[in-house]
Amino acid sequence: MNITRRSFIKSLALNSAVAAASTLFPGISFGAWKSKDIPAGMIQWKKTPCRFCGTGCGLLVGVSSERAVAVKGDPNCTVNKGLCCVKGYHSIQILYGEDRIKKALVRKNGKLVEVPLKEALDLVAEKMKETIKSHGKDAVAIYGSGQWSIPDGYAASKLFKGCIGTNNVEANARLCMASAVTGFLTSFGLDEPMGCYDDIDHADVFVTWGNNMAEMHPVLFSRMLANRTSKKHVKIIDFATRTTRSSQGSDKSILFRPQTDLAVANAICYEIIRNKWVNWDFVKKHVSFHKGKTNIGYGTQDHFKFKDKAETVDFKQYKEFLKDYTPENVEKISGVSAQDIKYMASLYGDPDKKVTSFWCMGMNQHTRGTWINNLVYNIHLLVGKISSPGNSPFSLTGQPSACGTVREVGTLTHKLPHGVVMQEEARKMAAEIWQVPVENIDPKPTYHTVEMFRALDRGDIRFMWVQVTNPMVTMPNLKRYRNGALKDGRFMVVSEIYPTPTSDVADVVLPSALWIEREGFFGNSERRTQHNEQIVPMPGETVSNTWQIIEVARKMGFEKQFPWSRKTYIEDIWNEYIRFHDNPKHRMAPYKELKARSGIQWPFVNGMETKWRYNPKYDPAAKGDDFDFYGKPDRKAWIWLRPYEPAAESPDSEYPFWLNTGRVLEHWHTGSMTRRVPILHRAVPSSYVEVNPDDAARLGITNGSQVKITSRRGSIVMTANINGRGNPPMGMVFVPFFDEKYLINEVTLDAFCPISKQPDYKKCAVKLERA
Repeated sequence: MNITRRSFIKSLALNSAVAAASTLFPGISFGAWKSKDIPAGMIQWKKTPCRFCGTGCGLLVGVSSERAVAVKGDPNCTVNKGLCCVKGYHSIQILYGEDRIKKALVRKNGKLVEVPLKEALDLVAEKMKETIKSHGKDAVAIYGSGQWSIPDGYAASKLFKGCIGTNNVEANARLCMASAVTGFLTSFGLDEPMGCYDDIDHADVFVTWGNNMAEMHPVLFSRMLANRTSKKHVKIIDFATRTTRSSQGSDKSILFRPQTDLAVANAICYEIIRNKWVNWDFVKKHVSFHKGKTNIGYGTQDHFKFKDKAETVDFKQYKEFLKDYTPENVEKISGVSAQDIKYMASLYGDPDKKVTSFWCMGMNQHTRGTWINNLVYNIHLLVGKISSPGNSPFSLTGQPSACGTVREVGTLTHKLPHGVVMQEEARKMAAEIWQVPVENIDPKPTYHTVEMFRALDRGDIRFMWVQVTNPMVTMPNLKRYRNGALKDGRFMVVSEIYPTPTSDVADVVLPSALWIEREGFFGNSERRTQHNEQIVPMPGETVSNTWQIIEVARKMGFEKQFPWSRKTYIEDIWNEYIRFHDNPKHRMAPYKELKARSGIQWPFVNGMETKWRYNPKYDPAAKGDDFDFYGKPDRKAWIWLRPYEPAAESPDSEYPFWLNTGRVLEHWHTGSMTRRVPILHRAVPSSYVEVNPDDAARLGITNGSQVKITSRRGSIVMTANINGRGNPPMGMVFVPFFDEKYLINEVTLDAFCPISKQPDYKKCAVKLERA
């Protein structure tokens, strides 16, 4: 169903972000959810962060008779101010699916059978020790998630990196935000955004770079709409590869050809310089210029290695580099008119306009993901629109603790909770806090996610523990990695809450407690740490992922490093973990403060949270009376010379279409939870392929007909969706990946950004046929 621009604007007259969002998503209820059988007076309300996406909305969960029976937005949470999207309002129903895993399972004679939890944990510890003895410490691995709570990830890192001595620790956030990390590190020297969601209330212009916020971050998009309603001059610019609900809600939608956002970003910078919009006072004081390697490859072969090398240049060289990126030249590459490029540049260049840029998977799942992050920072740095209210380049995340658990705890192969394994001082700090010999912590990273699953296929890894993620749906070029997991000599452990294609390949399945069934912490996109208490009992023999790791660690002989009691282990872990961040640049709030509040932004110094980093007006770590980009040795932000380079695979005569994959409003990632919520499942019961109506007419494809999508790696038959909520341009198809009946990642390509190692799910070549 298409929503006309007129009906969308009419909804804004209600001056309600919720009403506006409801018009954007017809057929989906945005009211609070409550079980019909429970009188309101019998409900006790308790606060918790939402466990979907990285927004970090605050919820109030209603409990009656030890069961979650109602949900509403927390009006005291500054993130969502009482609002929630449809997933949040129905979130507690994910606890009560009929096929919930409540007991441990072990594969015997080819079948998974229920066993006591102790038996399963004994087997996991035994198999780990056996594998290490036979094949070495780097033959075991753990693959976690941005859905891990902070204690989950911390316990995993301590066990594997500190005690066992392997850096085989990765998380699915490598697939969704690794390019954001390397973008921050290369441009600023430190990870995570400098701004916060308050930027939404201050900005005059929003540019969404390949980001369908209306469906992926609907509460934040609703806040943008509310700002525009109250301030008539506010503009929202949708810069994307397909038309979406975000396009319909924007003031202007500009479509570009896949991968060419690189060229457009450079063209915007060219125009800023040509029109003398550079903020020279800012640039001279706070910016230096650098270039790296080019023609850097795509990582499609095993054992691919790449290391960038920065070379300092000057503004004159940067200006010369941009000469190839005139709007007229870039129009030929990107399909974006020179007029639209100049218009975007004028918005960034206007000194009287505060500009916030938002992005998520469109920029990060990109074979030059680090580069496009750098290039958007370049735009903001040239005009000095950064680290102040309303001026913010802002990378959003798609999981509740991709920031808190993966980026801050450091559950990636090269990371430690403070610093990286390659740094001696970081290893010494970890060894002291973890009470292990410093020699235990290997100074050499092992495998990033794609290479980890390649290593599993090759047999370099023999034991893998997967916690609360679903790689047998999400890995690109999926057939190879599923077949690898099923090979002889592999032992797979999966901690899960529902059966999935990943638990289907497991030798042991451990029953995990979910979200409000156990205490924990999440860290959202704006550096906000959020505590959640245990609100309802754990069902059956389920336990937290943290406690599973603690039990296995003890069984492997690491009682000294994991001494905590069942009653206080979450608080004890938090108090140990924050020792890593005890400095003004990243100090975390104490346990009692986090329990009392709906989240606190770090750095938390002298009882105050930090909303804007690198600005001494707000950031206690910033020195002087002006901006201080203290993450870099020169205390300056870096502008990078990054060229346009084509995608790893582009359409040709045999495979003439781009394939783009992503998400929908109603379902979250692989749908293992949301497809068990009746209203969400009824709204979008199965996946589909969006086809441009002109392409459909040419190929004889009609709405609802069956279409075969084929790449060089595999094929799949799906139902065609024409003129639905999204509409790709000619020459592109789009497929949501939430439906395990349609494994679109059997078709995708496992190319990745050589710097971040994040795969590109947005671009590969396919052909279409009527099935």
